[in-house]
Amino acid sequence: MRRLPQVMLMAVMMLALGACVRPVVHNFPPADKGIHLDSTNLPIVWIDVDGDSIMRDKRIGGHMIIIWNGEGRMNYADTIAHSGQHIDYDGYIAIRHRGNSTYNDSPKKPYSFRTLNDQLKYDGKKQKVSLLGMGKDNNWALLAPYADRSMIRDVLTFELARPWMEYVPQGRHCELFVDGIYYGVYILAEVVSKGKHRLNLTKPGKEGDAITGDYLMEVDCEDDVVYISKHHPVDTAGTPYTNQIVRFQYKSPDYDKLNKAQLNYINGRIDAMEAALVAGDYTNFIDVQSFIDYQLMMELCHNVDAYRLSGKFYKRRDSVDPRFKMVIWDTDLAYGNADHRQGWRTDTWMYQNNNIMYQEKEVHLVPFWWYVLNNDPTYTAQVKARWAQYRQGNMSNERIMATIDSLATVLTSCGAEQRNSRAWPCWGVKKWAKQHYVAADYNDEIDHIKQWLLTRLAWMDEQLEFDIKN
Repeated sequence: MRRLPQVMLMAVMMLALGACVRPVVHNFPPADKGIHLDSTNLPIVWIDVDGDSIMRDKRIGGHMIIIWNGEGRMNYADTIAHSGQHIDYDGYIAIRHRGNSTYNDSPKKPYSFRTLNDQLKYDGKKQKVSLLGMGKDNNWALLAPYADRSMIRDVLTFELARPWMEYVPQGRHCELFVDGIYYGVYILAEVVSKGKHRLNLTKPGKEGDAITGDYLMEVDCEDDVVYISKHHPVDTAGTPYTNQIVRFQYKSPDYDKLNKAQLNYINGRIDAMEAALVAGDYTNFIDVQSFIDYQLMMELCHNVDAYRLSGKFYKRRDSVDPRFKMVIWDTDLAYGNADHRQGWRTDTWMYQNNNIMYQEKEVHLVPFWWYVLNNDPTYTAQVKARWAQYRQGNMSNERIMATIDSLATVLTSCGAEQRNSRAWPCWGVKKWAKQHYVAADYNDEIDHIKQWLLTRLAWMDEQLEFDIKN
């Protein structure tokens, strides 16, 4: 496939002339469609859909090229003047829009795409590839940080959690073009899925040990087929909200790929796990360490969607591990970014937030699991011990601040943040209805995250009895 030089040269020439490749109003272009990119320290992602409308509920065919010369090296849009660059990917994709609030509440839309061995219209099949140094898979996301003006919140959470959890997604910042138009800074990320380099889940069988795994589920909303919990969410006193329900989506295998026996098994296993939580004897049903790590990460960033949306959990075959485990995902509204559900505060526990959410007429509440666990002295003692390990490791104040600085520098040192801000103007105004802090510029936003986190860390240290001086 030798389309690269022609595609790049044509796009560079047209953008230099301030022209659009074609009118793509239907593909949600940025405010400034004439931004020119010479060079960047970030990978450059070019997606060509030949003017077709990218849909939300159906994938369309496209072609993608990624220029990435490696960490610490510059990448150039003009491949004629800068020949010999490394082409990380040059091939076909099937692409659609993804997300709920990130799609509905943002003009900058995220994408989901599959890598293919041929054009979709010619019945191209899914093909596993490595992108930007991440493990081979065919299922990828292009996250579109918009509500998160720092553009680092998701990646920051991934990096802080990585040493502690069995699987944490990887994400790489990049600069994206769609049909020759600059769309800004995106995050090319792994999707939480079954792949060998992801959760490495096997396909469940029909009987015996094989039917017991592997399954990936998600506490989420009703935009897909769901299984309803037999237990209602509760308030801070443990009283059930009897008019509220908790929904579980089937993520892998998909609902339509599960036979009746498999559905009965996984639904029954969730029922048994919840019954064990009610009985206070749950250690055979949940990986306590995994639940603690998930809770500490969600509480550290005070994620308003924690526990109740994108709450991914999975189970392997009984012969491997019969317990449910948790996976983190979706923290763009965290770190003091939201002005609803007390997301801006530094001195509350998000798992206790059902009272506030119910008053705000929120219909997706935190499952009762977390009330039960945090009222168990054995569990809370383990939470405190794990927090001490975090704070003595990569989550010391100094190391967290250094991680933030490193991520921010990548976006500012070669102009990526400035180009993104031209494409999607955001500073000094409230562009997102539920945004808490209106920063004057990028440095102000990063400073806000740092100060918020330092205050949050101090409060959690006090609550979890960790003396930072020792």
